[in-house]
Parts: sequence; structure tokens; C-alpha cells
Amino acid sequence: MLRIHFEDRDVARVQIAAEPDPLWETVLAMHQLVPAGPAVPVYAAWRARARRELDARGLARAARLISVLAPAGARYFPDFLTPDAARDGLAEGLAALRDTPADRLVTEAARAALPARLPRWTGALAAGSRQPLDELATALEEVHRAVVAPDWTGVAATVGCDRGTRTRAFCRGGVDGMLNSLRPSARWDPPVLSVDYPCERELHLRGRGLRLIPSHFCWHRPIALADPGLPPVLVHPVEHTTGWAPDATRGCRPEALSALLGRTRARVLAALDAPATTGELARRLRVSAPSASEHVSALREADLARSRRDGGCVVHALTPLGSALLHGELAPARRAE
Repeated sequence: MLRIHFEDRDVARVQIAAEPDPLWETVLAMHQLVPAGPAVPVYAAWRARARRELDARGLARAARLISVLAPAGARYFPDFLTPDAARDGLAEGLAALRDTPADRLVTEAARAALPARLPRWTGALAAGSRQPLDELATALEEVHRAVVAPDWTGVAATVGCDRGTRTRAFCRGGVDGMLNSLRPSARWDPPVLSVDYPCERELHLRGRGLRLIPSHFCWHRPIALADPGLPPVLVHPVEHTTGWAPDATRGCRPEALSALLGRTRARVLAALDAPATTGELARRLRVSAPSASEHVSALREADLARSRRDGGCVVHALTPLGSALLHGELAPARRAE
């Protein structure tokens, strides 16, 4: 069990990551890719495609390096693999990784027992060489582009839906409601958030707040950084829709929305479950800003989305009708008596 201790000032500093974290997603994707056993059902099709892509691009060695550093099922892997700077994008995260101080590298490598797995790599680090970090950053970038980036729209959609769930919980119950919405993997009993975890840990926030990072490839239980001196984060799994059940709580089938609205507008509707500017929406969907703006305009004309100016930018969000359509919350039509 991981117990995260809040002070009053920490409650005011709880954040939700605005976008999926590219380095967390890449490292955790490897946890779903490498195991020899059956794939987790929601990742099965992705894993088959990802393995073919790695083979086709000759990236087996790069994938193996990441897996050795952060093996699936390990109680700990080095914190320097997922720097806070990655919140601003892959390039920023990789730059921060390359700049990891040597003393921290040695400490975290020893904690992860890397010398037993990568003697040459850790020996070079201990000698002050930066070459291993360049090699690692290149491996992460290549693997990300091969097996995570092609599915980034899906990653952003599942993460965006989770963010929307937390946002709605916050609107209904404030921070208490949002932290309570993390059940069953976490239990909020103020001032402590108790998290399902493979070992006993105490984390005192001491006024730094907590950043929640919903993750597409995180599975089963949340993850936190081991070093209590780093910015506190809690990476947690999101809900995946694996099939259709005629249940109002499950939302519309993606194929049904696509047939109704068109594939791209259905993706825009799903992406707007978490409000976004035109630029943010374009990045989530990997389309141009004019294209994103055009599709939002069409949704706005149908009263499925609304836009408002916030300072120097325009923020788009779903209307109640758009949210009801996306989440299957439309009231059934009454039959004529």
C-alpha cells in the first residue's frame, strides 16, 4: 500500500495532466509488449501490430534496452526514465533525460540493480560517460515513434475520457469528489490517499501538491516515482472500452458515432470530452489547426460543442447534448400511448 499524505495546501495543488505523457506511455507500453504470455485483451491487437513494426524497423535492440531498464512487473525502475519535463512533449522529456545528473544516474541504477543487467552501460555512467544516455534517448524516441505514436489518437482519447471523468467528479464534489473517483485503485480518507501498491510506502507531499497522470498503457495498479524529492505524481490506469453493451453507462459505440458523424468528427467529439483549444485539439488528433477548427464549427452548429474566449485563446468543450451523445446518456424517447 502507498499512502500519500496531504496537507491543506496540497489539496489546493492537485492537478490532472493536460495530455498523455509520451515517456510514461512508451515505458508502460513496453510492459504490455514484452511479456511472452497472452496479451491483456484491450492491448492484443495493438501488441500484434507493435511487434511487427519493431521487427520491420529493426528496433528489437532498442526495445530490449528499455525493457531491461524498466522490466514489466518490477517493483522499481529508474525515475530518470520519466522526467517531469515530458509533460511538455517528447522532445522536452528526452532533453531532460539526456541532462540527468551523473550522481542521480548512479544512485538510481544501483537501486534498480542495473549493474547485474547492464554492466557495460552502468560502468560507462559511473565513469562519467554520457553516451549511454544518448543511446537510451534514441531508443525511447524510436520505439515511441514506431509503436506508440501511430496509436496516439486512441491514447489521447482514452486519457481524455478519463480526464473528463475526473473533471465531472470535481464539478460535483470538488477535490474530495475527484480523489474519491479514483476508486477502486485508490481510497481517499482525508488527509491520506491510500493506493493499491506492491510495497509499503509513505509519501508526504509537504505542500507540493499531486499531479494525476491518467495513462493508456498503465494496467492494474497506479505507479508513483520512488524518489520522494521529485515532483509528486500518480500515474493511474484508465478505463478501456473492450466491447459494446446496450447500457447507458457505456456510451456510444465508436463505429456508431463514426457512421453518424463521420470518422473525424466522431474523433473530435471524443477528444472534446476534455475541453481544449484549437491547437491542443489539433495535436491530440494529429490534424491541422484549420481542420480542427472546421470540425468544431460543424459540431457547434449542431449544438454538440461550444466555444468561448479565454484570454488570448478560444477553448472548445462539449455541450450537455454532445456529452450525452458521447456517453450514451440521452433519455429514451417516450412511446406514444
